[in-house]
Amino acid sequence: MRELLITLLICLVASASATFGQEHPPASGAPQDNPLSAHNRMVYEYVKRNLLGSAEKMPEEDYSFKPTDAVRSYGQILGHVADAQYAVCSIVLGEQNPAPSIEKSKTTKAELVAAIKDSCTYCDKAYAGMTDVSGVEMVTLLGHKMPKLGALNMNNIHAMEHYGNLVTYMRMKNIVPPSSDRGSR
Repeated sequence: MRELLITLLICLVASASATFGQEHPPASGAPQDNPLSAHNRMVYEYVKRNLLGSAEKMPEEDYSFKPTDAVRSYGQILGHVADAQYAVCSIVLGEQNPAPSIEKSKTTKAELVAAIKDSCTYCDKAYAGMTDVSGVEMVTLLGHKMPKLGALNMNNIHAMEHYGNLVTYMRMKNIVPPSSDRGSR
């Protein structure tokens, strides 16, 4: 875990130095006084778009699909990601986790699309309220102390890890995933 945190910090510093090295402000309109949290929020928006697109693209009948019995179904992955987003963002916001056990309680496409949307709406507050100053405040996530910005970065990493699973499942069903679908960008 320590190596992962060091790698995350290196990535954050590298992205910050690239931002500071620009002669012109970022085209995205990101605040120059919060380049780290603005960059993390930009990554989150990309992750969110892919998660929501994945939830919507897969047909209802394939939500129970899993390539082998040893892995989660498509719907379970979405439920797991929603649960994780609530867990991480509630810690960052200093709130009680409002929606535990989605993976175990939701099974239909409609329920899971709504759950992933709701978890993103909840996390929107954490990312939108983050500044570079508040991002260094320490929280405990999975038994480890880390800065709030690091926790949000872990949320992005975790969601993208599972987006990779969703991509594989979609490809097995001949569905173009959102990140490869030029029409959905």
